[in-house]
Amino acid sequence: MNHKQDMFQCYLRRNGEPGAFRFSCTAGDIFPERRQVILFILCVCACQSRGGSLRYSLAEEMERDSFVANIAKDLGVSPSQLAARKARVVSEGNEQLFHLNQNTGVLTAKEPLDREEICPQSETCTLFFKIFFENPLQLIRGEVEVRDVNDNSPVFLEKEMVLEILEMAPPGSRFPLESAWDKDVGSNGLQNYTLGSNSHFSIHLGTRKGGGKYAELVLERQLDREEQRELNLLLTATDGGLPPRSGTAQVRIVVVDANDNIPVFGREVYEVRLAENSPPEQLVVRVAAADPDEGSNGKVRYAFTQISEGSRQLFELNPDTGEIRVAGNLDFEVAKNHEMMVRATDGGGLSSHCKVEVEVLDVNDNAPEIALTSLTASIPEDAPPRTVVALFSVRDRDSGDNGRTECAVDGDLPFSLTPTFNNYYELRTNAVLDRERTAEYNISITATDWGMTRLSSWESIFVQISDVNDNPPQFTQKIYTMSVTENNGPMLQIGSVNATDTDAGKNAHVSYALVRQEGKEQRNVSVNSESGDVYILHPLDYEEVRAFEVTVSATDGGSPPLSAQAVLCVVVRDENDNAPVVLHPSRDSISAAGELVPRWAREGYLVAKVVAVDADTGQNAWLSYELAKVTEPGLFRVGRHSGEVRMARAVAERDAPRQRLVVLVRDGGQPPRSATATLGIALVDGFSDTHVRGSEEALATEPNGPLTLYLIVCLACVSALFLATAVAAVVVRVRRAWWSEAETLPTFPKAATESNVGSLPRSYVYDVCFATGTVNSEFRFLRPLFPCFPAGLPPGPGEQRSSVCSQEAANLGEEGDFGAAQL
Repeated sequence: MNHKQDMFQCYLRRNGEPGAFRFSCTAGDIFPERRQVILFILCVCACQSRGGSLRYSLAEEMERDSFVANIAKDLGVSPSQLAARKARVVSEGNEQLFHLNQNTGVLTAKEPLDREEICPQSETCTLFFKIFFENPLQLIRGEVEVRDVNDNSPVFLEKEMVLEILEMAPPGSRFPLESAWDKDVGSNGLQNYTLGSNSHFSIHLGTRKGGGKYAELVLERQLDREEQRELNLLLTATDGGLPPRSGTAQVRIVVVDANDNIPVFGREVYEVRLAENSPPEQLVVRVAAADPDEGSNGKVRYAFTQISEGSRQLFELNPDTGEIRVAGNLDFEVAKNHEMMVRATDGGGLSSHCKVEVEVLDVNDNAPEIALTSLTASIPEDAPPRTVVALFSVRDRDSGDNGRTECAVDGDLPFSLTPTFNNYYELRTNAVLDRERTAEYNISITATDWGMTRLSSWESIFVQISDVNDNPPQFTQKIYTMSVTENNGPMLQIGSVNATDTDAGKNAHVSYALVRQEGKEQRNVSVNSESGDVYILHPLDYEEVRAFEVTVSATDGGSPPLSAQAVLCVVVRDENDNAPVVLHPSRDSISAAGELVPRWAREGYLVAKVVAVDADTGQNAWLSYELAKVTEPGLFRVGRHSGEVRMARAVAERDAPRQRLVVLVRDGGQPPRSATATLGIALVDGFSDTHVRGSEEALATEPNGPLTLYLIVCLACVSALFLATAVAAVVVRVRRAWWSEAETLPTFPKAATESNVGSLPRSYVYDVCFATGTVNSEFRFLRPLFPCFPAGLPPGPGEQRSSVCSQEAANLGEEGDFGAAQL
């Protein structure tokens, strides 16, 4: 043939693990059109195979972490994809029986599974689970069949069964025996009964509607009470396991005398419908069997036979009346039907049986159960609306409307519920969140069924709102005013600035810094970046800088960071570090004749005026004058605040013509500082030049006396002290300069305290005039003149002021003017 025959074969093969299959095809030479159609069909089949449920099986009583399946291989995904999509397994119900390893994709059983405990008396035992994927959300159903293992032997509830059989019972009579119970199912369950060797009875096996085996004793040969009153038989129940298990019971046959009537039930089957919330002692049904015999042979007693252990605990039978009553708590969700056999036995040992079938009716006695599957414990406050917070399911074990549920979020919260599938709900945000208003939410979810008496359950979900850096720091004050006394020590703390941030974590961590500005004032201050403490780095001089301002910024730790600024005003307070300086009389005036006072001068006559100034301000510049030493006590007095030297009385003839006054000038600081002024006064009768020169020569040749010696000694001490202080200051400055270079700290110009003693700021202007040869020495003094700056012009050196601190510095300036202007 010129063309090969078209061939197309397909195979569905098991791919390694249980429940996983591989679909493969081989094709011969086919036309391209057919190949495309076949490929399309293969793709559709592959997609449909992926969409089905995963089915596996596992033998019961396997050890912990037993292998179930390779989920990644069966789904055709890599283990890395399982981890990336946060795959996890969730079992139906509250107990999680399986574990999924995201790294390998292997599904294992957490604990050994006992089929008899999970699915009692059930032919098949299937556990359902779901595989959840996130990003995007996907759900795959799966089931694991727990295979039975023959680990339970048949058990008789009664180890000895006693049957009273009338000796007249005909051959072929059957007598039901108590059944054995085997927790295993299928082939591992109860399969056969055998009877020990005997000449009268055999065993007949029967099968109930549900598939269970039961045994009946069949009389093969008529009994003879006179020959044998009792027979003991061994009944053995055997299951179908490999190897098989068995259980035994003794059957004691008591041969009784003739009794020709057996009890007869009114009905062979009693059917009863009973609500599951029936209280104990409630009557279920009354069975009755009639026996026409008289005496003990006609008295009937009732007993349960062939009843499960669970039903025996729920029902009780009155042996005399045949009333069956509720003895336990019925539960529709555990067992919907109960089946039992009742035996009626007369006094002669004859018995009959009837069946009682009880159908349990469902009532709304189970509240909905909320099972949380996925929860995002923290969401950012800038999360958009409709963000998924949690995924949960709701299950109600009741049936009908009693098992139908609805869910709602309690309270007025920015969250809502969205139903998805199979009674699953998503908790989503429905508004913009703000952590600064509400940092956490305790969300209460209520699930309610649709029963006549509606039952509810609650579940609380705790969600925290994570912070986003959306709030800048806020200073507690826009302007901080701090003061420091001049001549302060280095690194002196004068206060703190404080800023708060309503964010949390590192977004609320505030660090402080000075904003770079032009000017040397910024080099005088430093701010701790963590605490906000403000330090003065170097000593300040009030006479140079009275106030200055810097800008402080507070920056949080967010990304990007947010910041705020505040103004820091530093006001320098004055210290009494300047001694008064005597302007008049000058030092060289001691060698001159000094002041001339006529002898006819009266009390109150103005002799001279001592003029002194103090570079300090305020109380430190308040000067007072007093006489420290005079030649003639009581002749002169000095004004305490004015410094005017006047006659305290009229000049007497006995008064020496030459007088020397030492005036002490003291400021008001603590401790006070002082200076002295020496006045030479000549008492003359007139003001002729000859007399003046003679007076000057006599005054110049006057011996100094002990006062001069005292002054020399004091001057030497002061000079030595000054030299020592200057040397110490130089050494300290050199060391500070070395430390400043090592620590890269800014340096400052020399303070005013290191300038020459007695020098005055340039702002002080004085005009002093003396008139020699006149009767009264006239003296004119002008107060220190502070410059007045026009609006918009900056102050000059020594008078630096900022716009924020101008009022504070102005107040201090007014106090200084008042002190320096005292005459």
